[in-house]
Amino acid sequence: MKPIATLMAPLRSVDLADGTAAAAAIERSDVCAVPAASVVGEAMVALVLADALLERFGGDTVGELRRRCADWRRQAGERFAGPREPGTL
Repeated sequence: MKPIATLMAPLRSVDLADGTAAAAAIERSDVCAVPAASVVGEAMVALVLADALLERFGGDTVGELRRRCADWRRQAGERFAGPREPGTL
């Protein structure tokens, strides 16, 4: 994330209307980078979670990934469904 780029001393500039020297206006008013940083943080969390999902389930297409996730959910549901009746699989 870049730091806030506000300069309190205006830089030298040129008035495009007549070509004379002018001072650039100070327009940026951000006093805190947290709101902008939160967007960057959310994006990075999404990328890390997507990477972990692909590492765990693999797949070359979204359809294949969905099938593998559905199979895992089904198997997990069977595994944690609770005690079974004696003599059943």
